[in-house]
Amino acid sequence: MDLKPNAKFLSHVSSLALLIILFILWTTSPEIFQKLGSKSISERDPMIKCTRSHKYYDYCFIDGPAVLDPTTSTFFAADPTGPTLVEKIKPYPRKFENSTMSRIKELTLISGPPGPKCQIQHTGPALVFSAGGYTGNVFHDFNDGFIPIFIVVHSILHDQAPILVISEARNWWVSRYADLLKIFSKHPIINLDNDTASHCFTSASVGLISHGLVTINPTLLHNPKTMVHFHAILDKAFGKHRRDSKPSTSRPRLVLLRRTLGVGRVILNQDDARRAAEKVGFEVVIFEPTSTTDMHFAYDLISKSHAMVGVHGAALTHLLFMRPGAVFMQIVPLGTNWPAKVCYESPARAMGLQYIDYRIDVEESSLVHKYGKDDIVVKDPAAKIGSNWDILMRIYLKEQDVKLDLNRFTWFLKSAYGKAKKFMEKER
Repeated sequence: MDLKPNAKFLSHVSSLALLIILFILWTTSPEIFQKLGSKSISERDPMIKCTRSHKYYDYCFIDGPAVLDPTTSTFFAADPTGPTLVEKIKPYPRKFENSTMSRIKELTLISGPPGPKCQIQHTGPALVFSAGGYTGNVFHDFNDGFIPIFIVVHSILHDQAPILVISEARNWWVSRYADLLKIFSKHPIINLDNDTASHCFTSASVGLISHGLVTINPTLLHNPKTMVHFHAILDKAFGKHRRDSKPSTSRPRLVLLRRTLGVGRVILNQDDARRAAEKVGFEVVIFEPTSTTDMHFAYDLISKSHAMVGVHGAALTHLLFMRPGAVFMQIVPLGTNWPAKVCYESPARAMGLQYIDYRIDVEESSLVHKYGKDDIVVKDPAAKIGSNWDILMRIYLKEQDVKLDLNRFTWFLKSAYGKAKKFMEKER
């Protein structure tokens, strides 16, 4: 007779023993089971998560239903069982400038207590930011606004349809960029400054993310996107009104950017520069953009041109409207090498433009007449500036004008013309 225990019998005995042990534990120490399979309230991930370590911006995300009370600029996260949290944020990506940030409205984010009753229900997340700061300056409109919006939409909110919630959204700004704003959201804008109804969202993205000056790091996005992709949405927004007409001649078209007298970095002999460009073969169009320039007009002009040239300044931001392969020449005054590179050269190359760097000689700067050739202002601008942005702004950006050496400038124009001519012929 086989006296070995049956394997099935042993299994039943083991299961019964385990049940007895669990019953004893349940009746004597129920707190053990409360800790199994779930976190305690203090261990749960908070619904409001903020990052404040970046130089340019603070960013917060409400990971769940959120209610906005626009009358107090407060978002409430519906988390009755979680810990009470209060976060403050100014949703504008220039955290390093105290004077600028002092003008930005602060928002409050609260989790824990119930918020106001929902009056308007939305089926998507809120994308919350400020249009204050330097709004109206085209460089800052894109560097501090639309490029960071593009980054958030293609990273954190990559698979969602956000509702734009904007503070300090002036009517003229909304009107000027209406078609571009519609690319990011098909929903009506919620203006934090004049709305009184409470709004409910599936989540809330508060603040904008910057990868640096006029740049997009594709490795930080859900699906890699570049400045070329950003140009494509500008074409979708502003190019849809573009006329089908071609430039009036068979010559490459050069846009020569003009600056207003008295603001600094003016080309003092611009008429001569225009004639020099025409002499090498360009059709030249003078363009002086302002804060009221229609964006469709600007896009129509620049996107159909083959080259653009101008002195370092905000107007060069219009390089974002140029087609990849077009020629972009930046005139770089004394002391502006670093901002010229990071603000315009780097994005131009990232856009696929053919970049030409025209760094003026000492004799081409008006500063030589004011300070003399041997003064440190002229002789060693980098040493004079150091890390003092105020000196760069006051002397090299506001005091300095440019009188081009036409012989030297013509040599650069000839190089630009050759590149632009090939680009024009290639696109036919």
